[in-house]
Amino acid sequence: MKIFQIIFLSLSLSFCSVIYGQSNKPLNNTFKLSYDYEATKNYEAAINIISSVYSETSYELNLRLGWLYYISGKHKESVSYYQKACSIMPAATEPLWGIINPYIKLENWNEVEKIYHSILKIDVKNSKANYNLGLIYYYRKEYKEAKKYFDVVLNLSPFNYNHLLMSAWTNYYLGNKNEATILFNKVLLYSPNDKSALEGLNLIK
Repeated sequence: MKIFQIIFLSLSLSFCSVIYGQSNKPLNNTFKLSYDYEATKNYEAAINIISSVYSETSYELNLRLGWLYYISGKHKESVSYYQKACSIMPAATEPLWGIINPYIKLENWNEVEKIYHSILKIDVKNSKANYNLGLIYYYRKEYKEAKKYFDVVLNLSPFNYNHLLMSAWTNYYLGNKNEATILFNKVLLYSPNDKSALEGLNLIK
């Protein structure tokens, strides 16, 4: 009995796969054409071909249009489609990473900061999001806040050049000279004669 059930299930899956492949073929061709147009930098044609099959409920179409509008320089439109993708798949970080790009071009740094926090709600130890948030607070001279995020990435990658250097300077500006000295010296292990690390050590003396 179990053998017949397995055979039946296998045949059912194969049948569904064939039907899905047939019904999905026009969409596959549309995406392929959009990639071909993108490769030749004909972004308008790539957008138009995707728009011809557009559905507001399609995560993939909204994500694709978000990217195409971004690379075509239409950043507000890009944001709009990425936002739609985010609302369709709220647990996905993919559209969040995508929407950061047009926000940066629009110099909307408050939104960039919010997006990094949104990513960390989903992926709390994401190294890139923690590091970039640390940079945002560092350049605002909010060193105490920056340290929280640099501490996370330093624990994840204790011998990463950028993590070590930014943690060293953050501790220096916080007045943590012993910690800064240790970190600047670790930078020199990674990058002997590093100008920034040597500058920091000279300031501490």
